[in-house]
Amino acid sequence: MDRAARQILGSELVRIETMGSYSCRNVAGSGKRSAHARAQAIDISAFVFADGRRISVLRDWSQGSPAERRFLRTIHASACKRFGTVLGPNYNAAHSDHLHVELGGNAMCR
Repeated sequence: MDRAARQILGSELVRIETMGSYSCRNVAGSGKRSAHARAQAIDISAFVFADGRRISVLRDWSQGSPAERRFLRTIHASACKRFGTVLGPNYNAAHSDHLHVELGGNAMCR
């Protein structure tokens, strides 16, 4: 992520804001346990940079500058190469404010 931050935004990544990892619950609308119930997923909501910028998935996925949107899409695509399931704002309304990154899973990238 830091490499993408430096290349696209010209600033070092200093913090990743999350909405949490472990939460003993089912996948919304199902009886199946969520990857969060096994602490195998994390929801990333925003990124903070050395230059003071904060890029949030909710605000900047669609409304950010071209560079901010490119950064978020690059991070999403890169995560898809490394993790089993990656879900973002284009997946559904429940993911409009974060990137869901999951170990294992069904090799789903949306």
